[in-house]
Amino acid sequence: MAGNRAHRDDNLLEDIQARLDGLNKSERKVAEAILRDPSAATRYSIAALARAADVSEPTVNRFCRGFSATGFPDFKIRLAQSIATGTPYVGQNVEPDDTVAEFSDKIMLSTIASLDKARQALDPRALSQAIDYLIQAKQINFFGMGGSASVALDAQHKFFRFNIPVMSYDDALMQRMVAAGSTVGDVIVVISYTGRTKEAVEVAQAARANGATVIGITNPDSPLAATCSVVLGVTAEEDTEVYMPMSSRIIHLTVIDILATGVTLKRGTDFLDHLKKIKESLKPTRFPPAE
Repeated sequence: MAGNRAHRDDNLLEDIQARLDGLNKSERKVAEAILRDPSAATRYSIAALARAADVSEPTVNRFCRGFSATGFPDFKIRLAQSIATGTPYVGQNVEPDDTVAEFSDKIMLSTIASLDKARQALDPRALSQAIDYLIQAKQINFFGMGGSASVALDAQHKFFRFNIPVMSYDDALMQRMVAAGSTVGDVIVVISYTGRTKEAVEVAQAARANGATVIGITNPDSPLAATCSVVLGVTAEEDTEVYMPMSSRIIHLTVIDILATGVTLKRGTDFLDHLKKIKESLKPTRFPPAE
């Protein structure tokens, strides 16, 4: 078992290739089926991979555990990470001559891998602390600029349900004025992938100076993180200075979902009637489902 753990942090595809000659006949067939088309393997069910390798499902499970996976679903996530982080067999970057199937697959796999890495990196204690601040807030303001603006707006759409005054701002001047007018009991959530945007750091500093609590959803090693009361540290392996934000934005949206869920649960079951009333208010706006 210790030998298997040594491979846990390696690139999975490279690991499979390196250990190919040491596998028994059945497990080698599984390895070869994966190496023939790693992208397709991430879409297989365990039954489909077993058929592709002409082995039994228990053999596939045994193969996965041999590479330190807890089971086939965990193995597929790690396989997606291997593809997304680049290997001698599969490139991560979208190429000009990629087909629609190829570049859509690359983007999906990269996002899956980035979400899983963010899942492992998020600090439950920081999440719990942020949720406590949010549920006690007099008012909540979400700040995001550029690619983060849509995340801030999504947060406003979720948090207005909690009977706490909430707004989102994507304009740097408005953010400055709101930060200047903030006070003890206010919570400002600043969303920034890099954490190096000067305006974001300055408004966070201004809000802290006025007694507000500042929650940062950002790179944990950034100037913004150093300014915040609580940091929800998330990163993604993409260069947003060259490419448009993709997986980083999805990670931030997911963190907002986690915070909204945490606030809902903290409110208790009595609060569910309020949420139900909001949902039911939409019924007259929709056509009935097709039968």
